[in-house]
Amino acid sequence: MIYVRSANERGHATHGWLESWHTFSFADYYDRDFMGFSALRVINEDFIEAGKGFGTHPHKDMEILTYVLEGAVEHQDSMGNKEQVPAGEFQIMSAGTGIRHSEYNPDDTTALHLYQIWIIPQATGLTPRYEQRRFDAVNGRQLVLSPDARDGSLKIFQDMTLWRWALSGGEEEVYQPQSGRVIWIQVVKGALTINGHAVVTSDGVAIRDEDLLSLRAAEDSEILLFDLPGVD
Repeated sequence: MIYVRSANERGHATHGWLESWHTFSFADYYDRDFMGFSALRVINEDFIEAGKGFGTHPHKDMEILTYVLEGAVEHQDSMGNKEQVPAGEFQIMSAGTGIRHSEYNPDDTTALHLYQIWIIPQATGLTPRYEQRRFDAVNGRQLVLSPDARDGSLKIFQDMTLWRWALSGGEEEVYQPQSGRVIWIQVVKGALTINGHAVVTSDGVAIRDEDLLSLRAAEDSEILLFDLPGVD
């Protein structure tokens, strides 16, 4: 089963300084058919005006991943971290027993474009922690998240992996899910087909019960591929 969650079907909120697109129900956007997918709870694509951002606010018992596409985000939290995360870097934060943080666009002229993704951890009450890492923009798959932090990936407290996958125009690749697993693909940019289903920038794809995924890029493309535990 393959279901394409078209970019223009997502929830949309405009707050003056922030334009946000919600793949799943979030804040004032509610759709009972899109409450999440396996351990994925939030996929927000945010555009933040120059010099603006989210003031200090709390989180608890959630794995929070940020992927910066354009610009940089300045992060400050109650663990004592104060970092800038530039375009091309991923940041992972375990909220665990509770943290407070702020996120700002420190640039006075350029907008910030990022994905913020919330993943439900396997256990509650984890010790809060923070990491960030750059994954070079090269063709092929790069492991971004894994439970054991293998091959230079960031650790995630969930039975899942996240791959950043860059494909050149005309390139064809395959991915073979293990039995009982489900896949979510978020198209960061470009245009491609997945088992014949055409998708473009900002589309999402929910995948269940597919023995093999065949990907063909119509142009230079980038996707995030989440390999997730199945749900009953």
